[in-house]
Amino acid sequence: MSEILERDRHERGYARSEADVVQAIGRVVLDTDYHANGYTTRAQADRLGDVLDLAPGRVLVDVGSGGGWPGLYLARRHGCSVIAIDPVVTGVQTAHRRIVDDAMTGRAWAVAGTAAALPVRPASVDAVVHTDVMC
Repeated sequence: MSEILERDRHERGYARSEADVVQAIGRVVLDTDYHANGYTTRAQADRLGDVLDLAPGRVLVDVGSGGGWPGLYLARRHGCSVIAIDPVVTGVQTAHRRIVDDAMTGRAWAVAGTAAALPVRPASVDAVVHTDVMC
């Protein structure tokens, strides 16, 4: 039951993240125009991409990606592929819209899933991030 309540809470949070004021806060505080619903700044995301040596031909998994931050950003910046995974359908839908808007179809995917049961084969992944995932 608590898992359902938590998922509902996140669904409402994604709905609020569409507001112009929330997007403006994300641009100022986190330096991103993605639907960031955590605390990872652009500088921190850039550091992650560098440390993980992301590049074309590599595959990144972003666990708990919500609307795609920072995984989709990292894929666009470094040219790698990304699988954005989140248990909240609204977050997955937001990430999918961003994939289409950024013309990353074919190398970026947004899927519903959890860290407990990742929908990927370990051997097919080069790097994993999970920023701001606490639940």
